[in-house]
Amino acid sequence: MKKLALIGCGGIGRYHLQHFLQFKDIRLAGFCDLIPERAASFAAEAGGAAFTDFREMYDTVQPDMVFIGIPPTAHGEIELETIRRSIPFFVEKPVALDLSLAKQIRDAVSKAGLITAVGFQCRYSNLAEVTRDYVQQHEIALIQCARIGGVPEVAWWRDKSLSGGQIVEQTIHQFDLIRAVYGEPVSVSTMGMRGLVTEVPDYDTDDLSVSVIRFAGGALGSIATGCYALDSASFDSKITFGSRKSRLDHYLLQKVDQYGELPAGDASTSSEGLIFKGDGTMVQSGREQGLSVKESGDAGLRCDRTFIDAVLSGDGSKIRSPYADAVKSLAFTLACNQSMASGQTIDIQALLAE
Repeated sequence: MKKLALIGCGGIGRYHLQHFLQFKDIRLAGFCDLIPERAASFAAEAGGAAFTDFREMYDTVQPDMVFIGIPPTAHGEIELETIRRSIPFFVEKPVALDLSLAKQIRDAVSKAGLITAVGFQCRYSNLAEVTRDYVQQHEIALIQCARIGGVPEVAWWRDKSLSGGQIVEQTIHQFDLIRAVYGEPVSVSTMGMRGLVTEVPDYDTDDLSVSVIRFAGGALGSIATGCYALDSASFDSKITFGSRKSRLDHYLLQKVDQYGELPAGDASTSSEGLIFKGDGTMVQSGREQGLSVKESGDAGLRCDRTFIDAVLSGDGSKIRSPYADAVKSLAFTLACNQSMASGQTIDIQALLAE
């Protein structure tokens, strides 16, 4: 039976542990965390041994696969040692805060021929397939996205130098899903603002940013991401893919709503759908809904299971976000931060080529 080890026994580690405990064809062999009590708690619950040094765990346990769930600034040494030992690994996003480091790890993975996966579980949602089908069947003009929430309780998250800010640490899920279903971004221009969040101690990151993106597929996009909200009523967070006669609203890991095309015939005075006026203005009076699909199952469970199955079989072809692809999503988000800091439009593909 293949042995699995976990590095990082915090909140994201427990998220994965709850999945592992459902699997009967792997052995949970080792848990590592800098806080001894955390690792010991996981080992007591799931079996295996507890460690505070990942190298000692590797020497002792000799795992066949490892899940890495660590803060953004901790990446690098762990991955490179894991690659040196030829251990397939699953790593949580963001894979780094330094694009050059992520590229170094990417190239080392490629040279070693390792199976890897990154925790973009939204790609494993049934909603991703529905959205991809819609995008393939329609000419998309506009992609509009918002993720508005509050400030997480984790202390390092509030410091942009440690987390990368909300774009990199949280909204990368939306950036990644847009890439997965529509295609690659070409360039981005981002503006940010601060000053709204004054009640959180040791807070040093952006309250809100808005990015304008040009995509290789021809669409323009805007992505707004903020952590200023004090109530869920503050904003409706979703991704909208708009074509000339319809749109699809994608609520991450919740549901997809598609608003259908106009009825056949003269729609100039239609009481349903859109009403056209002489100046080109359109007013929706019915919002005729053609499709509504809800999330089915646990996309995170499928994400974890796909990686484990890949290691067990030696075939990584069903992994939807291997490390090399995740680096592209990282570059997308880091380009936003670079644009925010410089005031310039950033060529994303040029960043990846450097």
